[in-house]
Amino acid sequence: MLCISAASHALTNEQALGIVVGDTDARLKILNLALQEADDKTAIFLKALAGDAVKATDKQVWVIDNGQAKDPVSGAVSSLPDDAQDVVSNNRMRGEIDAAIAALQLLSPDDAVRTKAAKALIKEPDAEKLPLLERALAIEKIQTIREMLKLAKAAIAISSPDASIRLQAAAELALSQTPETQLLLNQQLSSETDAAVQTQIKNSLKEIASALRWGEKLGALFAGISLGSILLLVALGLAITYGLMGVINMAHGELMMVGAYAAYAVQVMFRQYWPAHFDAYLFVAIPVSFLSAALVGALMERLVLKHLYGRPLETLLATWGISLILMQTVRTIFGAQNVAVENPAWMSGGIQVLANLTLPWNRLLIILFAVVVLMATALLISQTRLGLFVRGVTQNRPIASCMGINTARIDTYAFALGSGIAGLAGCALSQIGNVGPDLGQGYIVDAFMVVVLGGVGQLAGTVYAALGLGILNKLLEGWTGAVLAKIAVLVFIIIFIQKRPQGLFAMKGRSAEA
Repeated sequence: MLCISAASHALTNEQALGIVVGDTDARLKILNLALQEADDKTAIFLKALAGDAVKATDKQVWVIDNGQAKDPVSGAVSSLPDDAQDVVSNNRMRGEIDAAIAALQLLSPDDAVRTKAAKALIKEPDAEKLPLLERALAIEKIQTIREMLKLAKAAIAISSPDASIRLQAAAELALSQTPETQLLLNQQLSSETDAAVQTQIKNSLKEIASALRWGEKLGALFAGISLGSILLLVALGLAITYGLMGVINMAHGELMMVGAYAAYAVQVMFRQYWPAHFDAYLFVAIPVSFLSAALVGALMERLVLKHLYGRPLETLLATWGISLILMQTVRTIFGAQNVAVENPAWMSGGIQVLANLTLPWNRLLIILFAVVVLMATALLISQTRLGLFVRGVTQNRPIASCMGINTARIDTYAFALGSGIAGLAGCALSQIGNVGPDLGQGYIVDAFMVVVLGGVGQLAGTVYAALGLGILNKLLEGWTGAVLAKIAVLVFIIIFIQKRPQGLFAMKGRSAEA
């Protein structure tokens, strides 16, 4: 429904007939006239026309609603004559009808709908919509929407034949600071003949360019932090299995994959059995992903890895073989094609900070999730009895065994913990991309780089390395492209490790001396 003033006029039968009968130019002329006096019936009629639910003769028009032929003005139901035919609209006419429907949303009682319509008109200004725009501006009460309507009016006025109007419009458009406005002003500048207007357009373009540069810089920084949080989640489990236990686990990426597929399985169950609670599936998927990956990790340690401690080459080959087995198992159960894990509704959308910078909710929540997992892991390792046993066993296994610690059990617990954290990383990754059997292959090398760069066995080093590599990679991408940025990061790590083999944070104490 539209929000219209009492003084506005209703759609007439003559207008309705003129919009559907005749050549395209004549129909468009009457359509624009009807928009100037649009009401609820105009919007309903145009939506029916866009949906091919209108029939007409040379003298009368009907809207087909639930199988009934209704008069578009009075709404009266009548019988449809035999000579009534479907209304045929070419692509140009359909485009104008869609644009008219969008413009009429300027009068919607819904604030979000009016905001969206104003933004659309800024992107695609149309002088024919100016009367409707002025009408919407006259009745708009919300200041932010009024400002957008003024910008939309300025976007139309920049093409005015009056130089003074163009001058004022160019100054007002500087407030928009969007890429669309930048393009509009550049187009106007190329054809502008008035010197004062040219100067104002150039000044406005400088303001817009400055604002957009800030958006690009902040966007690159956010992308780097987002990538860093993902690398942190991926590398955190490896920091335990490799950093603390010294196990070169080439199946770490596949443990992430197990967590991602566990999240997918939970989503499928919720969609099938509890569709009303679908948006809550992620709260179940998180512990299921952790437990699934932890169980697989515990089985790996009990059945294979406990026989290979102290033999790094055999461990590497064994875990690589396990990774192939896990990938083939997933292909057998779920198929070789990628599967999509849908975000809950509360993770959709984002926060618009600047005109060219929107922070997606799923990325923001993954950053928060990474912080929570990091804090929980740090507390578990440093403040709990299990963490004390893990540190004792990894630092001096014989002494820990002499003190009554069941070292074999602690090995299993520690490896299961690292594997479970990998499962949490997979659950998080499922919210920003598709899930497939090869999911872990793209992260295993990066995870090892983070652990080695940060310092083996150092959680703090893992945090700094993950965020540093993420931000550095995204900043370099803006200058050199993704491929060269990746190469530059690898070269940097090689040089850094040559100069400082112990990483950012060196181990201290007896374990370092050993």
